[in-house]
Amino acid sequence: MWRIKMPVEKLIAFGSLIANEINDTTELCHELAFKSGWWNGVDVNAPFVIPAKLCLVHSEISEAMEGERKNLMDDHLPHRKMVEVELADAMIRIMDLAGAMKLDLGGAMVEKLIYNQQRSDHKPKNRNKADGKKF
Repeated sequence: MWRIKMPVEKLIAFGSLIANEINDTTELCHELAFKSGWWNGVDVNAPFVIPAKLCLVHSEISEAMEGERKNLMDDHLPHRKMVEVELADAMIRIMDLAGAMKLDLGGAMVEKLIYNQQRSDHKPKNRNKADGKKF
């Protein structure tokens, strides 16, 4: 578990391992979506394909919000909360799209995590200011 605050140095040291795991999962999500027919006859470079796929991510996030708002359990995995399953769906869709676009999602995530650790607007004292990023 990464619940403890990881120093940037440790994140940098494990960065390539984390990035590779994320990219392997991205590849798997896209391969499974492709085999399931979600990309039949679809050219990722065609107009509106990427926006449509992004809207599908948004729909999963909206479903997660509804599950949380109503404190629902999931219909398909009834032992799990709906918010948890819908967030997983959103991640699967994001990874599928990143795989289709051949993006280095893992590398970008690690770089962004490192960058965010050094941002002044992400520090608790600045977030708590009257004009800070409270949410």
